[in-house]
Amino acid sequence: MKLSLFKTLWGHDGTLPEAIGLCKAAGFEGIEAPAPADHESRAAFFEALEAGGMQWIAEISTCTPYGLYVPDAGRTVEEHLDSLKQSAILCMEGSPLFINTMAGYDAWSATDAVAFHQGVVRLQDELEIIISVETHRGRSTYSPWLTRDILKATPGLRITCDFSHWCVVSERLILDEEPEILELAAVHAHHIQPRVGYNQGPQVPDPRAPEFADALAAHERWWTAVWDSMSARGYENFTMTPEFGPDGYLQCEPFTRKPVADLWEINSWVGQRQRERFQSHFKL
Repeated sequence: MKLSLFKTLWGHDGTLPEAIGLCKAAGFEGIEAPAPADHESRAAFFEALEAGGMQWIAEISTCTPYGLYVPDAGRTVEEHLDSLKQSAILCMEGSPLFINTMAGYDAWSATDAVAFHQGVVRLQDELEIIISVETHRGRSTYSPWLTRDILKATPGLRITCDFSHWCVVSERLILDEEPEILELAAVHAHHIQPRVGYNQGPQVPDPRAPEFADALAAHERWWTAVWDSMSARGYENFTMTPEFGPDGYLQCEPFTRKPVADLWEINSWVGQRQRERFQSHFKL
């Protein structure tokens, strides 16, 4: 059994080779990021990953312009499925480990949300690649309760567990009081993004700070539950992408806009801490 760590390019201001260098220095195995939109840039991206010996988790956001993440209003289930399919076909040129997607639309009815995710499972079978749907605000999986209903209706769905979103949506460390939802999410889990959320945001200012010890401990309990479920289902290679990021997630001082912490330093710390926890938990 092995835990492989991936670096997100979200919030990385340097080049891809620089990101690969940071990965190697920190003991990370790969990159999680969207493929560039144009053919030439995409080919160069794939070449750099191969030259650096990096695994790649392909990131897809349905029905958004490249580089944006909030879905366009009013798009249909069929349009989101087509967006996912076309992007997945392009990503498969680079032989990703799997696809992680922010998909669907939070304003849909429960019926449409279920229909979309059942379509994701059919698409996964058609393309013969794992598609893991991220739990994310702005998407159909923004709520732990709606996600519960989606998962119950869609046995073959795989998810990326980013529980930080559910903490801010519910304004509490919600999975401690919803063990059924945690168990159901764990049964469907394929990947984890270990960002620590809290009652007023999807990202604590610094997970190393003692004032956020309770939030960190809660998330680590939840991630361990996911590991145990994945192990029981026969997983040998577990993946995590620490995803503390910018764009309002990272708190900054008013007026100066000085960040309160260094993103890569935090992501590296979270990754190494989880690797140590994983090895200790499974006695490796």
